[in-house]
Amino acid sequence: MEASQFALISAGVFMLVGMLTGWWKYAHIARSADAIAPAYVDICHRTALMYAFACIVLQQLAMHSRWSHTVNLLAVAIPILFFASAVATYAIHGWLNDTDNQLRQPHRLGTKTVPAAAVRAYMLLLALGEIGGLLVLIAGVTM
Repeated sequence: MEASQFALISAGVFMLVGMLTGWWKYAHIARSADAIAPAYVDICHRTALMYAFACIVLQQLAMHSRWSHTVNLLAVAIPILFFASAVATYAIHGWLNDTDNQLRQPHRLGTKTVPAAAVRAYMLLLALGEIGGLLVLIAGVTM
């Protein structure tokens, strides 16, 4: 699969997830006495929509990048996989309604806690993967 095709399909999937989580958010609002959804249901909805558009930016960069097919695909896929893992994490927290800040310690996941070192390692890898992939694509366009 070409990098631009992967990014475009991913954009569509994130848009769909954003729309579906919009209904999930509305269902919470409609049932809630104070007309609000759990924090991470709202975050999941907005983030999925935002990542749909971020995938279009990645697609455009990949289409104009001079790197090889493999380099472009990795530079697109790595950030998108981290986008997906973030949305999945937000959905889990929304479903469990276990926190309003997943980075507050102790890091809760339902009734369990996640080791702080694991959260820090994930956040570091996420930043490296997302920023690194984007930098590779920008370099491929500007070279």
